[in-house]
Amino acid sequence: MVEELKKILIEEERELKGLLDLLDKQYELTIKKEIYALESIVEDIISKNKDVAETEVKRRKLLGNNSISDVVINSQDKELDEIYRRIQKLLNEIKLQKDTNEILIKQQLSFTNKILSLINPKRNVTTYNSYGNIKR
Repeated sequence: MVEELKKILIEEERELKGLLDLLDKQYELTIKKEIYALESIVEDIISKNKDVAETEVKRRKLLGNNSISDVVINSQDKELDEIYRRIQKLLNEIKLQKDTNEILIKQQLSFTNKILSLINPKRNVTTYNSYGNIKR
């Protein structure tokens, strides 16, 4: 079981590295403001997420109800422990990069919306309702 788990974890690590590479590429495209390339990379990220999920399903089928951390600790296998630690580190890097990308995209959307509102302001005439409040 330990050898099968190692193979699955190595496959999962490879998929996670691919996901991190795509997130790094998304970051670069966001900085360069290449919108059309960003659209295409989103599809690649979704596809890579599916690949990661498939390897995770394989791992869960192999382990059953056991948690991976318990299996790694109980196995006393140095190589398995090392692979598990690399995956944990990789997952933290992925989360950090994802959060960074989200913040950048939100900032750029906010900036774009502000510019658009300056260029094309609301032309609604404000009126008062029967209670004396401004009607919008």
